[in-house]
Amino acid sequence: MVSAQERASLLRKDQLERSLFDEKKLIDEGVLKEDNPLDLSDSFRILCEACRRGDLKVCQEKIQDGVNINAKDQFDYTPLILASLCGNYETVQLLLESGALCERDTFQGERCLYNALNDRIRNLLLSYDYSKSTDPLQPLAAHLTSLLSREQPRTSDITVSGFDESFALHKFVLAARSPYFKSKLSSAPDTATWKIPANLPPQSFGIVLKHVYLGELPRDIGGGPGTGFTDSEVLAGVDRISKQLEIPTSLSQLILDSSDRRLARQRRQDEVERGRDQLETWFRASVLQHAIEVDTSKADDIMWDRGNAIFADILLRADEDEEDEDDEAAASGLSGHVAPGETTNVLGMPLGPSSKSRSPSRSRKTRRSKIYPCHKAMLIRSEFFMTMFESQFKEAQDSPHLHIVSIDCSPEVLEIILTFLYTEKADFGLEIAVDVLFAADMLFLEKIKAKAAVVISTLGNGTATTMPAEVAREDDIIDIYEILRAAWITRVQRLEEFAARYIAHRLETYIDDPEFADLVQESAGRISARQETDSIELLDDIRYYLSERFRLRMEDVNFEDAMDEAEDVAEAQTNSLRSVTDDGQGDGKPSAAAPLLQENGVGVQNTTAQHAIIQTGAVRTLDGEIAGDEMAADAINYQILLEKIDNLLDQLKLDA
Repeated sequence: MVSAQERASLLRKDQLERSLFDEKKLIDEGVLKEDNPLDLSDSFRILCEACRRGDLKVCQEKIQDGVNINAKDQFDYTPLILASLCGNYETVQLLLESGALCERDTFQGERCLYNALNDRIRNLLLSYDYSKSTDPLQPLAAHLTSLLSREQPRTSDITVSGFDESFALHKFVLAARSPYFKSKLSSAPDTATWKIPANLPPQSFGIVLKHVYLGELPRDIGGGPGTGFTDSEVLAGVDRISKQLEIPTSLSQLILDSSDRRLARQRRQDEVERGRDQLETWFRASVLQHAIEVDTSKADDIMWDRGNAIFADILLRADEDEEDEDDEAAASGLSGHVAPGETTNVLGMPLGPSSKSRSPSRSRKTRRSKIYPCHKAMLIRSEFFMTMFESQFKEAQDSPHLHIVSIDCSPEVLEIILTFLYTEKADFGLEIAVDVLFAADMLFLEKIKAKAAVVISTLGNGTATTMPAEVAREDDIIDIYEILRAAWITRVQRLEEFAARYIAHRLETYIDDPEFADLVQESAGRISARQETDSIELLDDIRYYLSERFRLRMEDVNFEDAMDEAEDVAEAQTNSLRSVTDDGQGDGKPSAAAPLLQENGVGVQNTTAQHAIIQTGAVRTLDGEIAGDEMAADAINYQILLEKIDNLLDQLKLDA
């Protein structure tokens, strides 16, 4: 029964139609943005097709290309609705983690929940409703706002004062967000104080300051009895300060329009995006562009004054990876075709011994390092740097020249980390994802770790089809052993599951590999004080995904019956084949289709017999036997792979 209070809160049909009409009018006028705009581009169409098929690799590529995952196609379907409707759980999870909206109080959100293929997907959608479908820039905005009240570690470098109040601020934030401060501080970077005009309410500057630091504008303006200023005077002061700081947004209008929740939310998101873009522009022009590249041996000799035009207060150093000797020889043009001590002409032909040939030590490429001027205020988003700057370490102490902190990663990886800390953006490819994973784990950046796991588990997914072992290993774009060991070290459950699924879908490729046996041994050794009855987590996961691969479950399918049925079909196929081969044997001469030789009691058919097998629709299993159809072959292949796992355990003398 609907209570009287709930009945009173429900809109009548005419009120609902009026509300929808007004909303559409505001969208047409550009006042409101549509949550799910129509997108007819080819990129979005490809994304929708990938969501239907559950192609994680294509989905991740299109998301990285910037395709709007909350748009809709000509049939009013969003990618999230398509993925949930088609039952692609991993695709739904990827879309939600990438910012796809699923809110129950919206039409598209209810539609997505209603169309979910199973309860597993529906529960996943509900778990992201409200709790995780938030503004992706909110962590960056919250961190910047917290700088206004943070006392430890001390990161401010300019004090703004007026009346009885003073504000400890950051020059780089002011320069990035205000053209006025950018011009003033670029001409006088040593400026340490700034005075608020005496005729302006201090509440006005506080409101403007919250906007500059990406904070949410207050509904309580702060004027009234006892404050010395009325609300209108405070709003007028806000407009005057905004004009002086050359802030284009009308902050007073944003405050007055805050009664409309949806309009206020969208304007808030627009302002945060604009602020992030300004920070990114300043970061790329000041931090990345002013990075210094030097020889590693000279990196510690860098002297950077504290009063610099970038307002940096710490230097981060990243060294290039050391090249292997083989790579150095290849890079310097040394190969097996030219003997040591020989020189070549322009055609690469040996000219004979040369006394001027360089020794390996002289020809080795000089290792380089890159040093980035950074700001402690942004680095403390990482717990690693927060602990460093809050403690009594040398890096937390003041000095005439900036301290250099060495980070154990390549310059490319460090740039990805810095870009995330300053702009909340983290776009990188599969080739560097493992290095980013280790760097993020070292710096305690869980969001980057999760992003690296998503990149590896989607772009590295490849194809999951049965193929010859040699072909499969050549087509692999990742080293799955390296991925699994990285998952163990960094404690990323998602990567462990991905590695197990990846191997299970290609188990016939890896099961006889000695390195796979070593990996199983390592997985068993991860259990401290292992007992005989303890299972092996890796093999448990592989067995689960193996059953999923063949779409069979032990409780649903009787494998003995499936095997017997497969044998009956195989015998019928053999009898049919024998009738084909016996047709040309009436004259007593051997038929061309007859077996040509016996090897260990097994007949080897010629090409004519093989062609006859194909025509009858027979399918070969992993051990080369004939199965009646694909279902029978899957049952036999499943049993063969399970037996190989058991044989591997016997070889390793493990119980699981």
